[in-house]
Amino acid sequence: MFKKTILPGQTIGIIGGGQLGRMMAIAAKQAGFRIAVLDPNPHSPCSQVADLSITASYDQYDALYRLAEESDVITYEFENIDYDALKWLTEKAYIPQGAELIRVTQDRVKEKEALELAGVEVAPYKVIEEKSQIIDGLVELGYPAVLKTARGGYDGKGQYVIRTEEDIHEAAALLEHGVCVLEKWISYEKEISVIVTRNPNGQQTTFPVVENIHVNNILHQTIAPARVSTLTKEKAIKKATMISETLDLVGTLAIEMFLTEDGDIYINELAPRPHNSGHFSIEACDHTQFTQHIRAICNWSLEQPTLLKEAVMINVLGEHVQPLMDVASEKSHWFVHLYGKDAPKQKRKMGHITVLTNNIEETLDELNQNVIWKETEIVGG
Repeated sequence: MFKKTILPGQTIGIIGGGQLGRMMAIAAKQAGFRIAVLDPNPHSPCSQVADLSITASYDQYDALYRLAEESDVITYEFENIDYDALKWLTEKAYIPQGAELIRVTQDRVKEKEALELAGVEVAPYKVIEEKSQIIDGLVELGYPAVLKTARGGYDGKGQYVIRTEEDIHEAAALLEHGVCVLEKWISYEKEISVIVTRNPNGQQTTFPVVENIHVNNILHQTIAPARVSTLTKEKAIKKATMISETLDLVGTLAIEMFLTEDGDIYINELAPRPHNSGHFSIEACDHTQFTQHIRAICNWSLEQPTLLKEAVMINVLGEHVQPLMDVASEKSHWFVHLYGKDAPKQKRKMGHITVLTNNIEETLDELNQNVIWKETEIVGG
């Protein structure tokens, strides 16, 4: 791999202008870098803090070429960008992350094959191309099972839980979007995740193992550190580094995992960029996931992050914004982050709050009882 060190004063190009790009940009600008962003929305969260904003779709080649001309290094803030365009761009610009990781993580089949190659466990699965294969797969995997589109889908979209034979017909509608994956249902005790960062020299670091609570398939809370045993944390970190090395990672990779009651860990999915479950690091760690990502793609040395204080991160969705505005000024211990998105929409991530704590259980109770989230049905907490 060609390696180049990028220094303050040079320009980092970001494909994607969402909140992750915004927080990448803020971390980079604190160190003195310039930022160029490409996004279809001229008022995107990242565009608001960038030095240069290119308004175009992610597969618009002339716009990508302009980003390459303006940037000394290019990264991306989400995985649903056009692989062919990114592959083309790697020949025009310095993209230390390459395009292969995007190709793998955009397709559940390829992702599962890569995870198996890394020697980690995934839920037993079958590749599904037609309805009859769902029936055959259920005979082997049993009920319940989850049918997922191989490509696309986030925050629970593109998935259907098949609990009985009557669900098969409705689930099969996902095949209209292409190849699917049928996964055996893993009865898990907790959902946990690990964020690993790796630079072009192969130096890698990991953030503390965290515990994630989802509501309606959207991340609701992240608890740092996870309320699990030391052995479980060690196993999760080991699996994360095995995956990172197998994929020859550069940059950041978030790895979501299922922890069973017996202590087994199954890898659920990968996100090849900073992740919602790593936002706690902004206040709770001596290095944030965003500063680590910038250091990695710029080929700087990495230091193992330390958790300075326990924390709970809670997402602010569209329906939470106004209630938050009513109380935010009274909450001296809340770190409020709003992303600069346009009008709030139901279930859309508009920001997050982090609370540093000496007692995680008390903090969880405080947040769950707050009027903003009191009606939220917590599952898995």
